[in-house]
Amino acid sequence: MTDIAIIGAGPGGLITALRLHQAGMTPTIYESVPELHPLGVGVDIKTVGTRELDEVGLLEEFRAISVDAEDSIFFNHHGQEIYAEKCGVHMGYLHEQRFVHRGYLQMLLYRTVLERLGADAVVHGARVVQYSQDESSVTLDIEHRDGRTEQVRHEAVIAADGIKSAVRKQMHPDAAEPHFSGITMWRGTTLREPFRNGHTILHIGDPRVSSMIIYPIANDFEGTGLDLVNWVVETNGEETIEDWNQVGDISEVVPLYDSVDIDFIDVQQLMRDAREVYLFPLIRHDPLDNWVDGRVVLLGDAAHAMYPRGGNGVTQAMLDARVIAEKIVEIGDPHAAFVAYDAVRREAVNRIVMASRGEGYEVIRRIVAERTDGAPFDDIEDVLPLAEADEIFSSYHALVGAPRPGHEAGEATGYRTWETGDAEVGARHD
Repeated sequence: MTDIAIIGAGPGGLITALRLHQAGMTPTIYESVPELHPLGVGVDIKTVGTRELDEVGLLEEFRAISVDAEDSIFFNHHGQEIYAEKCGVHMGYLHEQRFVHRGYLQMLLYRTVLERLGADAVVHGARVVQYSQDESSVTLDIEHRDGRTEQVRHEAVIAADGIKSAVRKQMHPDAAEPHFSGITMWRGTTLREPFRNGHTILHIGDPRVSSMIIYPIANDFEGTGLDLVNWVVETNGEETIEDWNQVGDISEVVPLYDSVDIDFIDVQQLMRDAREVYLFPLIRHDPLDNWVDGRVVLLGDAAHAMYPRGGNGVTQAMLDARVIAEKIVEIGDPHAAFVAYDAVRREAVNRIVMASRGEGYEVIRRIVAERTDGAPFDDIEDVLPLAEADEIFSSYHALVGAPRPGHEAGEATGYRTWETGDAEVGARHD
């Protein structure tokens, strides 16, 4: 099978094209926008995602546009440290965890697709509105930006057309409509002096009120000597449209962090100095019971839209891409290959979709807030023992397919920074 269409030139669709090209195929990508631009803010690419980029030959290019994650530190809403763990190779994994601007990652993948597959590999301004199929092919109905309509035929179709996937809607017309969770996310970037070691992600706040995540996505941004820092705030909000590029106003969330006092960063000033702020409602898309319709299959957000928490959205799409390419090479027949891919990926990813609706390892901040009734603590070990926190983190990492190195042997992998500083822990993870 060589004639495959991919719908959508997001990170998932683009890396799928690169995986298929590695296997000797040259898919055609249909993208609805007339021109790609590096839109969005930061994403946290976990170790398994970095491995995928390494396997498509882009590790060095990825390193050049991203930041190596070394430390992950959790604070309550007073700015008191609760827990810390190492990240990526600093924990003992074989691959790095890295922070990157989503748009820069997308453009790296896009340039590589054009270089390897040819300038005609991506058809821009082509919105796929529906599909039909027979025993040997799939027909796509396309609306172009200039008003033209056309039909194109391919042997098989991989739909990576995002959270508002037209293919998913046609494949599952009776699926429950997505609904607002009641939680709104503010996302922004700020140019500032590096904080701490320039490689740290911070998790701050009382989740009963609001949560904040902060991490650098570019060191020495454009030669300024400053870091481009990504930040995210979650709190209750009004329902708005599900659009990653909806502009937001931070005035209502800045006061939520009046009590936070961290000596190396002023989180309120960080928000006030933002270069850009986007508003995004957390929408619940119920997991699907099937990703396959004949010669058509779903991938990435089209298959498993999840809350943008824990660095799993883009990373899971990368894993989809590898498995789908493997199954096509191994089996050949598109329907059988897609069914095999569905069997490997769907149930595992659906568990992550549901877990992302909860708090994952972020629950430790809620535990501390509830056990202290929101008051400052004297000794965190009396509130949340290190062993208990370690077990929470180990369970979460195992859930998303990246068990913590050393956990199998019962070794602690978390630490209090005031006890062990920058000491590395954990054994090599194969």
